[in-house]
Amino acid sequence: MSIARFYPIGTPGVPWGDSDKVAWRERQVRSRSYQDDVVMRVQALADRFVVEQYGQLNYGGDVFPLLALKSKSWDPTRPVALVTGGVHGYETSGVLGALRFAETRAADYADRVNVIIVPCVSPWAYERVCRWNFHAVDPNRQFGAQRGAEESSALIALLEPHAGKFLVHIDLHETTDTDASEFQPAKAARDGQPHHSEEIPDGFYLVGDSETSRLDFQESIIAAVERVTHIAPPDAAGHIIGFPLSTRGVIEFPVRSSGLCASFTHAKFTTTTEVYPDSARTNPEECVVAQVASVQAAFDFAIAMK
Repeated sequence: MSIARFYPIGTPGVPWGDSDKVAWRERQVRSRSYQDDVVMRVQALADRFVVEQYGQLNYGGDVFPLLALKSKSWDPTRPVALVTGGVHGYETSGVLGALRFAETRAADYADRVNVIIVPCVSPWAYERVCRWNFHAVDPNRQFGAQRGAEESSALIALLEPHAGKFLVHIDLHETTDTDASEFQPAKAARDGQPHHSEEIPDGFYLVGDSETSRLDFQESIIAAVERVTHIAPPDAAGHIIGFPLSTRGVIEFPVRSSGLCASFTHAKFTTTTEVYPDSARTNPEECVVAQVASVQAAFDFAIAMK
C-alpha cells in the first residue's frame, strides 16, 4: 500500500538519504542566539560555579562550546545531583529552567551534594527551535546502545568520571504544538513510516523509568509542581502519549532501552519532566517556574532519602 505524502521532504515510505537530510537542514532557520541566551548567562555564574567546557560542536561553519556548571565546593565524599536541559533544543523552558535554578536555587544544596548543571545539551537545535541536531538525529535517543549524536557522546564523556556517584538526575523537557505540526510528521517521513498524529497532553507530567520505579519520588515532584501549574490529565483511554498512568501525572517505561538522557547516569532517582507551554492554561514564564520547582522537589526528596 502506498503512503500519501504528508511532509515536503523525501519519498513517502522511503527512509531519508543524505540529500533529504540536507534538504531538511536547509529548512531550519536560526531564530535565536545560544551565545546570548545561554553562554553569557553561564559565564556570568563563574563566581559561583566552576564553568567547564566539555566539548565543542562544529556544524556548517557554526561553532558551539558545550558548557557545564559544577559546584565550586566539590567534595568527593558527597553524591552528585545532575540537571540537564535542552537535550531537545526547541524545548525552551528546559534550558531556561536549568539556568534559573543555577542562578536562584542551586546554592541551597552546595553543602549537601555536588551539583552539575548542563543547561543546553543541543545548542544548534536551540538556535533553530527544532528537535534534532545538524544531522537530523534525535540526541535523546543516543544515550544507550546507539551513540550517533555528538551532543550525547560529549555529555556522557563529561559525566563518566562520576559514575556510581549520581544520587539524582532530572532531565528538563517540554512538549509544544510543533510536536504535532512538525516533529511527528518529520520523524515519520525521515524513517519511511506512515504518519499517525498523537494527542499532546495539556499540562505537566513526568516520565519515570519502569526498571527503577520510585513512584514516591515522582509523586513528590508532581505535588510541588501542582502549586505552580496544572498537571496533565490522561486521554480518553487513560494514557499519556500512549502509556498508562503509573500514578497521577506520571508514566513509566524502560527509558534505558530507549536511549533517553535520564537513564545513562544510573542515578538512584531519575525523571524526565514535560510541560506544555502552548496550553491556554499557562504561559512560558510559568513553565520555567515549574521546571525550577521540579528540580527543587527532586533534589529535596533524593537528599532526604539518601
